Amino acid sequence: MKTAILLHAIGLAALPLANAIPLSSLHHGSIAQQVNISAQQIEAIAPSSKSCANVQVPDECATAQQAAPNIAKAFQTYKITSPAEQAAVIGLIAFESVEFRYNKNKSPGVPGQGTRNMQSPAFNKKYAESIPALAEKLAPVADKPAEVLNLLLADERYDFASGAWFLTTQCTDAVRKQLQSGSEAGWRQYITDCVGTEANEDRKAYWQRAVQALGVKTA
Repeated sequence: MKTAILLHAIGLAALPLANAIPLSSLHHGSIAQQVNISAQQIEAIAPSSKSCANVQVPDECATAQQAAPNIAKAFQTYKITSPAEQAAVIGLIAFESVEFRYNKNKSPGVPGQGTRNMQSPAFNKKYAESIPALAEKLAPVADKPAEVLNLLLADERYDFASGAWFLTTQCTDAVRKQLQSGSEAGWRQYITDCVGTEANEDRKAYWQRAVQALGVKTA
């Protein structure tokens, strides 16, 4: 069965999500490999993230200085150690959030759709349910998409970790294996078969900057 997934912050239509195989749920304090992502790398991928001056929604905007440590922590939490996978996730969330300017869908303005991965309300509910620290607060608002999203956005760690969560819980092992190769074909399969949308030139440009910034060897 196929499921709807991401919509871009400014209203790009999503395509169906292929069958996904859940992996580990994490968030249980296990030891993870140290990951270093710098603000300079984020700026190379998303140039406008250098500053939040003169943005339309200041409360949603995050700079590269804010994004970098949170993204690094997300990769540690979800044990994403492959630079090729890291580049794909950063490229995706940079594109979806319009270079970290938004974490809520603006057009058409779907209630509950957001985080830096611009996930649908259904996926945000699954994501929130996977975080033990949110269990008590989630219970009374589980059927209120906008409030579920607000729980995730209340902590930058959760906001920025949505892309890492999605990769490790909603993408198949086969998709991840191809993505780890660093090839364009692997990236395209990730975007089309797991994210469930078009691997167009705009998305590709973010991926290309990300692989360059992280020093990924592409095939």
